[in-house]
Amino acid sequence: MRYTTFGRRTGLRVSQYALGTGNFGTGWGAGAERDEAKQIFDRFVEAGGNFIDTADAYQFGQSEELLGEFVHADRDDLVLATKFTVGAKPGGTLSRTGNSRKNLRTSVEDSLRRLDTDYIDVLWVHYPDALTPIEEIMRGLDDLVTQGKILHAAFSNFPAWRVAHAVALADAAAWTPVAGIQVEYSLVERSADRELLPMAQALGLGVTLWSPLGGGLLTGKYRHSDDGRLTDLKTLVHTESNDQKRAVVDTVVAIADQIGRTPAQVATAWVNERARRSATPSTPIIGPRNVAQLDDYLDALSLALTPEQYDLLTEVSAVALGIPHEANASSKNRLQGGQSGQIADPVPPVA
Repeated sequence: MRYTTFGRRTGLRVSQYALGTGNFGTGWGAGAERDEAKQIFDRFVEAGGNFIDTADAYQFGQSEELLGEFVHADRDDLVLATKFTVGAKPGGTLSRTGNSRKNLRTSVEDSLRRLDTDYIDVLWVHYPDALTPIEEIMRGLDDLVTQGKILHAAFSNFPAWRVAHAVALADAAAWTPVAGIQVEYSLVERSADRELLPMAQALGLGVTLWSPLGGGLLTGKYRHSDDGRLTDLKTLVHTESNDQKRAVVDTVVAIADQIGRTPAQVATAWVNERARRSATPSTPIIGPRNVAQLDDYLDALSLALTPEQYDLLTEVSAVALGIPHEANASSKNRLQGGQSGQIADPVPPVA
């Protein structure tokens, strides 16, 4: 397992993978019981992983409670990240959901209790709530850093303009800086290529990439059975709903057959290579439900796709960048006086 810093704005050193623990517990009606979750955690740490990602909402707080037990012996050797916004109670209440300063404070206190720790390495604002001013969020996060309850503040599932606004406000006010973003990213979900990843690279933000297997679609298993997240949770899942997604799965399965690897390893290896090539290092979040799935992710670390395989997967999964990117690309040659290579891109593109 390799290590990198969490973006260019921190000295926090994190492993090549983050262990997503949404499957730790059974509060949602599906997931890993305590003993199985402990085996997954131990195997990840033994493999060199030190970055653990959870949320107060995962399994209605059970994930944090289990991690509080698991991390206790090695707490200071691990990078522990959690999230607030949704709350741990099903349905939530008016004052216990959203991003208000009140809910931020109470959510962090509850997470610290469940995690059995006195500090959180990275606190993610889980979702935008369309109500709380970004100034209120940033001031509340800055207070928690000052109090030592969190070390770094970051944003999950926020649009690029909101994150950029938060970065500018924090920098101008000398509040705790925004450390990173968390976005969905896989061969069947590359919308982040449009704005989020270029923004993170330009601003030096750490990046974590959730659902690198598209909710299980890229394993190919849903071509044979509905068992898994598709039937258990009925959420956070992609299906072969259009021609491009079918073509992506076809390509992943074909490459896997050619090289004697699983489709999951091929899809994860592409994300790993993508993360390696980015101007700012990014970290895939893996979310195994059992040790066998974790071993599949770990085996992908040793899989080096050929340039031809990588390029084929990149091409078949590409998304239209839209306006203004396509208009800018068409005018680039004119801006360069008709000769390519005269003006460098301000942000290195993800190859």
